[in-house]
Amino acid sequence: MITIFHNPRCSKSREGLALLEESGKEFEVVRYLENTLSVAELKELIKKLGIKPVELVRKNEAIWKSEYKDQDLTDNEILEAMVRHPKLIERPIVVYKNKAVVGRPSEKILEII
Repeated sequence: MITIFHNPRCSKSREGLALLEESGKEFEVVRYLENTLSVAELKELIKKLGIKPVELVRKNEAIWKSEYKDQDLTDNEILEAMVRHPKLIERPIVVYKNKAVVGRPSEKILEII
């Protein structure tokens, strides 16, 4: 089953969702701002993405700039920041089997579905 971690207020996330709808494949939508991810879930996503935790952070968010930007944070501290402030998580994230992509641009989603 394909899963999209989605924020309906984000245009890129809406584009990713539309792409999945057009694909005709079954998928599940997780509104991660409402259903906050745990550190363990984030670690699993990051493993499937093949990136470091800091690479999943939206660095232009005001909360990142004001509270975290110039700090030397560990991976766990970054994960905890994303759990506390899920707005910091890049979006959309699409997961299929053991792979995941951040759908920016949305065409990247096609690489795994």
